[in-house]
Amino acid sequence: MAFGGLALALALLVVSVNLLQVASSDGDHARCEGVVKGWAASVAGSEGKDGDKLSLRDLLFFLHIPRTGGRTYFHCFLKKLYTNAEECPRSYDKLRFDPSHPDCKLVVSHDDYSFMSKLPSERTSVVTILRNPVDRVFSTYEFSVEVAARFLVHPNLTSAKLMTSRVLTKSRAVSTLDIWPWKYLVPWMREDLFARRDARGIDKVRSSHRVNAYDVEDMVMPLHQYINDPVAHEIIHNGATFQITGLTNNSYLSGAHEVRHCVRKHPDLGHFVLQVAKSRLDRMLYVGLTEEHEESARLFAHMVGAQVLSQSGALNLDIKDNQPTGNDSHSSTLDPEDEETNEHLNSTHGSQNNRALNAADTVKDDHGKGNLTVGKLMEAYEGCISKLRKSQSNRRKISLRKVEGANFSKEARRQVPEAVLEQIISLNSLDMELYEHAKKIFTQEHLMLKIQQSTVIQHKQLTDQKGWIEMVCSSWSCSPWKVVLFGLGVTITIALIILALTTRRRTFKLKV
Repeated sequence: MAFGGLALALALLVVSVNLLQVASSDGDHARCEGVVKGWAASVAGSEGKDGDKLSLRDLLFFLHIPRTGGRTYFHCFLKKLYTNAEECPRSYDKLRFDPSHPDCKLVVSHDDYSFMSKLPSERTSVVTILRNPVDRVFSTYEFSVEVAARFLVHPNLTSAKLMTSRVLTKSRAVSTLDIWPWKYLVPWMREDLFARRDARGIDKVRSSHRVNAYDVEDMVMPLHQYINDPVAHEIIHNGATFQITGLTNNSYLSGAHEVRHCVRKHPDLGHFVLQVAKSRLDRMLYVGLTEEHEESARLFAHMVGAQVLSQSGALNLDIKDNQPTGNDSHSSTLDPEDEETNEHLNSTHGSQNNRALNAADTVKDDHGKGNLTVGKLMEAYEGCISKLRKSQSNRRKISLRKVEGANFSKEARRQVPEAVLEQIISLNSLDMELYEHAKKIFTQEHLMLKIQQSTVIQHKQLTDQKGWIEMVCSSWSCSPWKVVLFGLGVTITIALIILALTTRRRTFKLKV
């Protein structure tokens, strides 16, 4: 009887604990819902329609979502469109960035949208590029390994940290370790690489436990482990959505952490954040897609490049020059954003690698801004990305020598188990939906460009016709009746010629 009473008491205790947990969870959900809704309402109240979104304003903010190909645009487009004096100094360096620079017309940064609080929002146009979230997670993992592996030239982690500290102290250059999100992801991966090397032995550079390039457990943190780590949940998953809403762990917004934490804990609240992200994309001057690399570049040249050239007085729109040609094969095969250059270097991996990587920054504009056209801009862009692709290929080979099993490629990605891919999709559900929205915007941009080009061609034809009439009128005093008479005369002449040819053909048939 006593035993039965004890069992009943325990059962009641368990039920009570469960009820308290449910009540606590419901209370936390209600609190979080208030936090997220409050933030979304404040954003909606402060961001209305800002006029003509298609017109370039005084300042261009390139919101660079990591691993989307943004460095290509920076080096191969924006470096040609803006002078060094017009680029806001130290854009990627959050601690030392100064937006008050008087000539500041261009900001390119991994900072999230909260960075707009530091800029004159009414005079700022925002552009960005989105990428398929699954590919972006792959690329983030690959780049984390690649940069961290450069430190393996050191005998141990302590030596690597000491040398890095010395180099950064002496140099004023921006390092990978200064830039979000790499200032978190690279040290995390670096520690893991050294721990695995210490476990297998410093001289062993070949794996004995290789499943595929993304599962080389004795050398590199496997992808399936990487995506489930708290660091990845905090920084990588749904990263594009949080960056566009200004809610990353690098945000200038004081309440960003709480909103992000609530959305991660209660995924059903994510649609409030997603709506803000979609609304901001809708208001941007330009939204590109990494997967549509060639067409995105052409749209950027017309929607952004043409306006920069026009404002500088250097515009000479040449539609024929910028049409895709059969020689553009390298555009479609380029692995997007494989051109992170000087800003993503550390000086610990040898002068040979530095020379290979610095080659990308020696790409110059052969045309000069003064006589640059949209067509020439596209030609320069194609040549630039070709050089960047070569420098990146050399750098990756050098960086991954110490972890040979991790030979990343698009073909190797196909060997990753379907379960891992499905998990990546699930963990990035907000980004997946935002990417679909970006694709719709991209389609609209494409249609607008077609209409614009058609208008330009029609205007050119009308201008040519007007020029012909003016040429005739310059030698003959033009009054309305004379123009009509002249047109009637031309029509009658053509009709007589046709009649003569027809009569001659019939006469020839009768003779035969």
